[in-house]
Amino acid sequence: MLFNSIGFAIFLPIVFLLYWFVCNKKLQTQNVLLLVSSYFFYACWDYRFLFLLMFSTLLDYYTGLKMQDASSAGKKKFWFWLSILVNVGFLGVFKYYNFFADSFAELLSHAGLKINVWTIKVILPVGISFYTFHGLSYVIDIYKNRIKPERNFVDYAVFVSFFPLLVAGPIERATHLLPQVKQKRVFDYTKAVDGMRQILWGLFKKIVIADNCAELANTIFNHHADYNGSTLVMGALFFTFQIYCDFSGYSDIALGTARLFGIELLRNFAFPYFSRDIAEFWRRWHISLSTWFRDYLYIPLGGSKGGTWMKVRNTFIIFLVSGFWHGANWTFIVWGGLNALYFLPLLLSNKNRNNLDIVARGKMLPTAGEFFSILLTFSLTVFAWIFFRSGSVTEAFQYIGGIFSTSLFAAPQVYSVAILALIGIFLLLEWQGREHQYAIAAFALRWPPVARWALYYCMVFAIYVYSGKGQQFIYFQF
Repeated sequence: MLFNSIGFAIFLPIVFLLYWFVCNKKLQTQNVLLLVSSYFFYACWDYRFLFLLMFSTLLDYYTGLKMQDASSAGKKKFWFWLSILVNVGFLGVFKYYNFFADSFAELLSHAGLKINVWTIKVILPVGISFYTFHGLSYVIDIYKNRIKPERNFVDYAVFVSFFPLLVAGPIERATHLLPQVKQKRVFDYTKAVDGMRQILWGLFKKIVIADNCAELANTIFNHHADYNGSTLVMGALFFTFQIYCDFSGYSDIALGTARLFGIELLRNFAFPYFSRDIAEFWRRWHISLSTWFRDYLYIPLGGSKGGTWMKVRNTFIIFLVSGFWHGANWTFIVWGGLNALYFLPLLLSNKNRNNLDIVARGKMLPTAGEFFSILLTFSLTVFAWIFFRSGSVTEAFQYIGGIFSTSLFAAPQVYSVAILALIGIFLLLEWQGREHQYAIAAFALRWPPVARWALYYCMVFAIYVYSGKGQQFIYFQF
């Protein structure tokens, strides 16, 4: 069930009305409704994989209790590693087995050995990377004595499978979401209106910006050999806005939907394309994943407290693993390694935390230095996205080679004035609202009501005009 579908437009109001007008007298009844609704939401993708979600939930719930009740450190460790290995095993089989099998066969072929590897033909379960990480963080936190296990299965299952975040995040922590699941929730009109506003903004980003950019980016990337350098640059730019508006649009819809039910999810994006360096970009892009890897991988490895070698090693580990998390393709690993190379000079010169606040806070425009820093960071990001989008590393280098040719200065062969204008309007709205949780969170409220509602109606009209594409969200494949 897509957020941008008629099915979800029917599903959400029904659950909302049942939640607040039928089940509002008892918290546990509300949580049962959320759990049933979440399982129905997931089953709409492919009911055959619902058992995998349920099994993962039961496994982590049970091992959490067994770790808490373990009579010795050895038994606690046994249950901990059982959960970790099973969860990672499922993820490895469904997402990475074919990649490793094919890579191994290719490696042997270079040595002159030809083998036929056995691969599995199975659809990747939607959201497996996200709900697996929910469970892993829960189990790790219990093992490290940061939290106590949840003994109410329904409450824990809602934490894992709450439908707004189930298939594409944000990646929640038990310390943040579980207390909200267990706490009585009272309808707040102001929060509900704010949630609807954020849903509208997310739909605008997805349907109006991302889906239109996707058509142009797909045309150019899929036939890159046929286009000149300037057109390839346009393709990279279109994909840059596609992936941001697609994924952050999903996150906005998820956060807004959760707010309708009195729940606050973790923020996942904070205007990353206005970053002044790569370190700031990664503090603002896919925040829930970046902080997950920081807390559960980077810091346990020693973080940046050791010598130069440890800093370099840990930086490459965190970025390469982050790239690999996105998919079983060398392009994602190269993308992660490239970002590690971008990040290292800042880390080694202790400048990776220079830009912690939003750019040009309280000002209309950035300084000249800030503008060029943003432009440089954005350009590096666009270049890295070429590897992320390409079907193979070879294809990515061919694409880049096509850019850096004499045809770079020729007129683009594929572009759309209307889409470029929409991107310009989008960037203006993002810049004006960059000090808030999302672009139209607060600044529009300062407008007169007529102007504010005119903005909303324009967005609704644009969504209606471009709503026929119905493309899936990019991060469903991860």
